[in-house]
Amino acid sequence: MVISNMEIMPGRRIKEHLGLVQGSTVRAKHAGRDIMAGLKNIFGGELKGYTELLSDSREEAIERMREQAATIGANAVLNVRFSTSSVAQGAAEIYVYGTAVVLE
Repeated sequence: MVISNMEIMPGRRIKEHLGLVQGSTVRAKHAGRDIMAGLKNIFGGELKGYTELLSDSREEAIERMREQAATIGANAVLNVRFSTSSVAQGAAEIYVYGTAVVLE
């Protein structure tokens, strides 16, 4: 399935517009990662544990969106966007959405 942040797919025509599809996941921080993040705040550097957590979360949200699109017969999701929000102390939602279409 084609997943793109563009509104169109160059060289392909949209045959059918199926509507909005979305995927999300809510993840909580890990205590061990918080300790390492505290040290990084003092000495500086990338918070690799959080980077990995967010990357895994984005992939899970995309997979859920892809499954929803496939269920309604799409072969592509265009104009894909991400959003994040804090849902509780130490927990965040990763939300992805786009337009499900059938490309020729």
